[in-house]
Amino acid sequence: MSKISVLYVDDEENNLFSFKATFRLKYNVHTAISGNEALEIIKSTPIDIIITDQRMPEMTGVEFLEKVIDINAEPIRILLTGYTDMGAVIDAVNKGKIFHYLTKPWSEEELDDTIQRAYQIYSDRKSTMEKFSQLEVSNEQLEFLLRQKLLS
Repeated sequence: MSKISVLYVDDEENNLFSFKATFRLKYNVHTAISGNEALEIIKSTPIDIIITDQRMPEMTGVEFLEKVIDINAEPIRILLTGYTDMGAVIDAVNKGKIFHYLTKPWSEEELDDTIQRAYQIYSDRKSTMEKFSQLEVSNEQLEFLLRQKLLS
């Protein structure tokens, strides 16, 4: 099985280094220092899990996650923030459709557990969509065979 692909977005370079150092062996880690840089990565790279800081200069984490949904709604989204702002959390849930909310500084164990749970949901969703696609094809084939039988 290939490594889980995680994108971590934070405007503080030290946090990016720390995240990469902590998780690079376990996950396929991508980092971005801004929402715009992260959006470019999402357009060109398959990403399973997105973790973003809320407070960033160009766009907030919630604004970034809203834009992500327009590009690719599949990755599971996690919001990190260093302060307890319930408005941001509510926006993240309602607008950014986040899976989970964590406070900074993050604990390695809690973040790792969250990534694992998020990936399980991502994987289950993908599996369900694949089964649905297979069912659609089977139905089309059955309808075709039935039409053939009715016509003959």
